[in-house]
Amino acid sequence: MSIHIDAQSDQIAEIVLLPGDPLRAKHIADNFLTGVIQYNSVRGMLGFTGMTADNKRVSVQGSGMGMPTLSIYVHELIEHYGVKRIVRLGSCGSLQEDIKCRDIIIAMGACSDSALNKKRFGSMNFSPIASWPLLLKAYETAKKLAIDVKIGNIFCTDEFYDDAEAWKIFTKYQVLGIEMETAALYTLGAEFGIQTLTINTVSDNLVTKEFLSATDRQETFSDMVNIALNL
Repeated sequence: MSIHIDAQSDQIAEIVLLPGDPLRAKHIADNFLTGVIQYNSVRGMLGFTGMTADNKRVSVQGSGMGMPTLSIYVHELIEHYGVKRIVRLGSCGSLQEDIKCRDIIIAMGACSDSALNKKRFGSMNFSPIASWPLLLKAYETAKKLAIDVKIGNIFCTDEFYDDAEAWKIFTKYQVLGIEMETAALYTLGAEFGIQTLTINTVSDNLVTKEFLSATDRQETFSDMVNIALNL
């Protein structure tokens, strides 16, 4: 076990789905996996392992909100449990008027205002990007399942409430969405040499002010789960 994950070494699969919301993790385990065991409840950050319909062993673990929190769980999953592939299943805000609620954005790369990578790389800039094999497979899988996806850059921020509306510059530069985790996930994937990918469902649109309820965010994002389970 690790500090924040109370699992035995063999209880977590090499493939982990990583929603931010622990209740979304439970929803995925309850509705998409069989033979499920719950391996973690420390700090309410639920974790489960089960089998997919095609008999693949998969874990699903809540990661919380923000890059520092996600970094803790990703680091422990890799270092203590030997995880080889992590797919974030998150929600994001749309930065483009034509990308609506429930649309799916697959993050090819992640801009960020976070100090985490500034601390790592000093005066140099690191560009966190998805693992190409996973990105390609996710695109091909979405086509096979007839699920429309948008693929492009996203913006990861440390600040949820931004009165200055700084996000508008990213809209101008064709960044698709805004969230708080992927830059850290992709950076850690590169550091440890594992495969990482983010698949986000749009929960609100910063341009049109459209938004979904908390229940919708927990329970109605099945398309991105189906893509992830078929990678």
